[in-house]
Amino acid sequence: MDKILLMLQLQNSLNDATNGDKWTKGITKNGKVINWKRCIYMECAEMIDSFTWKHWKNIEQEADWDNLQIEVVDVWHFIMSLAIENYSQTLRGGIEDLAIDISELESFAKIDTQHEIFALQDEVIEKIESIMVDTISKETLNLEKLIADFFDLVLMCGLDLESLYKLYVGKNILNQFRQDHGYKDGTYIKVWAGEEDNVVMKKIWEENENIKPDILYKELSKLYLALNKS
Repeated sequence: MDKILLMLQLQNSLNDATNGDKWTKGITKNGKVINWKRCIYMECAEMIDSFTWKHWKNIEQEADWDNLQIEVVDVWHFIMSLAIENYSQTLRGGIEDLAIDISELESFAKIDTQHEIFALQDEVIEKIESIMVDTISKETLNLEKLIADFFDLVLMCGLDLESLYKLYVGKNILNQFRQDHGYKDGTYIKVWAGEEDNVVMKKIWEENENIKPDILYKELSKLYLALNKS
């Protein structure tokens, strides 16, 4: 439960900083409507592009599993946001209550063990589309089913709770790094020596399993500085 709670707390803080303290009411500090469901199904559509699903193009190309795992983490950002908003609006409780409820789900027990096996491409795509249906449906949100479908996807993409946690914290630090280096004004460089910064961040985690968030930020800074000097 500790890792789930920490990720929820980090996501809540990120939303407070970027959207203002009224974001759980569905509106940003600038008065823009927030639609977390749309964020989820649009991100899922991008996730499917990690596969060679087009029968007329690049049919022999391998799936980009590294990118898929990053996209899974991006979807998790939005699912957590939707869940926090849902608990607030339906008076089900706060972040701690949500963390407890998630940790008691049967689907959570499945990801709380080490896992590195990938499912078949068509099976993964089918699960992604199931998540899209969960969020496109006009009926009352079944949050438990959405989270269960997501945890199924986590396993199918070769991830587990530990790797999901590491990638989430890594992406959280990367998002902060982007903001600090010109992301808003368009000066930030997202591709580093031929690789997206997402992939670079993931490799740093894989090479340094016990790296702390502040050290990860410093490692990103060193690589980015070297990139700008070249």
